[in-house]
Amino acid sequence: MKGIKLNSTLYCIFGIVLLFTSCKGKSEDSNNAIANGTTKNEVKEPKKQLSQEFKDYWYNGTAEITSYTLKQARYGEMREGTAVMIYVTEPFLPGLQVKADTNDNDNIPVLKLNSTKNYITGIYPYSIMTSSFYPVHDNQHSLKLSFSSQEWCGHVYAQLNNREDFDIISHSYFGSEADQEYHLEKTDLENEIWNKIRINPTNLPIGDITMIPSLEFIRLTHKEFKAYKATASLTKVEDLNSYEITYPELQRTLKINFQNEFPYTIESWTDTFHDGFGDDAKILTSTATIINRITTPYWQQKSNKDLSLRDSLGL
Repeated sequence: MKGIKLNSTLYCIFGIVLLFTSCKGKSEDSNNAIANGTTKNEVKEPKKQLSQEFKDYWYNGTAEITSYTLKQARYGEMREGTAVMIYVTEPFLPGLQVKADTNDNDNIPVLKLNSTKNYITGIYPYSIMTSSFYPVHDNQHSLKLSFSSQEWCGHVYAQLNNREDFDIISHSYFGSEADQEYHLEKTDLENEIWNKIRINPTNLPIGDITMIPSLEFIRLTHKEFKAYKATASLTKVEDLNSYEITYPELQRTLKINFQNEFPYTIESWTDTFHDGFGDDAKILTSTATIINRITTPYWQQKSNKDLSLRDSLGL
């Protein structure tokens, strides 16, 4: 939540990005746009109007925090852990693609999701976090995604920026993956689905689609960074909606269960996929089921007296 300073390191990063994009033959205008922290204009859908109900819930000075019991498939076995989803609205700088420190007419209001998973594989732990910044007006793709995974073997990091194309960087401790860059045509993003559900589930992509799977799935399964053919459906059972995405090529189906009335809270999910490597590989299903949900300004609650809030989340 702290301010961002443009120091020499950041200018160095911009210089590297400029060099790489120049080598890939992008236009001078495109290079300058990235170097100067601006984003080329794209055709956007009309802004969806925000209801008073939406404003009262998402702009009341708090974040929504939901904890889940997690059973995660990893290396051909099921692991027990916890997952947490933190939703909060904030102003977003379209050029630098970070949280804005000041109010400005150019800022884009977003619903940010920070999603975490923690579980143990044998002797060592996994700590995973994914962030998605999605416009509250539901008129374009996520402006930015980021993913990181930490475990005793090393770090893995990936980031997608919505610019002229989807610009992706990926870093890994594996020699075959190491430091990579991708430029993909814009299409549906699995990571943004979790935001769209909370804003406007009637606008979810349905039918035969192409979709870029979650950064977590791509990195941890070592799949190619690209859009895959998928089939998506939305069904209603009593007070819950279920949104399901199936990727035939990946042998994977993700199912997200959420309340069918505003604020469309996510109650559980399942993720069935071909997990593991070699002889240990098998089809397994990861599951997450809600423990508790609170709304609170967590960034102000950093004293020891606030530890009881973790108890209320079952963490």
